[in-house]
Amino acid sequence: MAIKLDDKKAIVAEVQEAAKGALSAVVADARGVTVGKITALRKQAREAGVWVKVVRNTLARRAVDGTEFECLKEVFVGPTLVAFSKEHPGAAARIFKDFAKENKNFELKGAAFNGTTVNIDVLASLPTYDEAIARLMSTMKEAAAGKLVRTIAAVRDQKQEQAA
Repeated sequence: MAIKLDDKKAIVAEVQEAAKGALSAVVADARGVTVGKITALRKQAREAGVWVKVVRNTLARRAVDGTEFECLKEVFVGPTLVAFSKEHPGAAARIFKDFAKENKNFELKGAAFNGTTVNIDVLASLPTYDEAIARLMSTMKEAAAGKLVRTIAAVRDQKQEQAA
């Protein structure tokens, strides 16, 4: 179906706006996936702060011109589903990767982070903000507990030496 020039400009502007505030992007091919499953994917993405849209390749290429996602131009081939993560860099990759496990027809094409293409698995494995804070706190807690144990042991050893 032909799209009017004004509509094309609006789509490009919408994708550019999404790309400007995004932390990362993931591109996939959703051929063969039912509308119901794609709708569920979009709902899940929306809840995670991920912008998802099916975009024509020429419009997608124009939209990413001048953005940090320009490196994805070569993956805009065939039906294209674009996702931009707004809140967490790994959110879109994690959602798409999980969806691809359940739907064999869903093909992951590429991902970008900080202006370079990255492996989708690496991007999906990034911890969320809360997970990263929890890891940091547990590391700090372990270090403090270990230091306390060593200090108490040193005091004990010192008292044993004085007693001897």
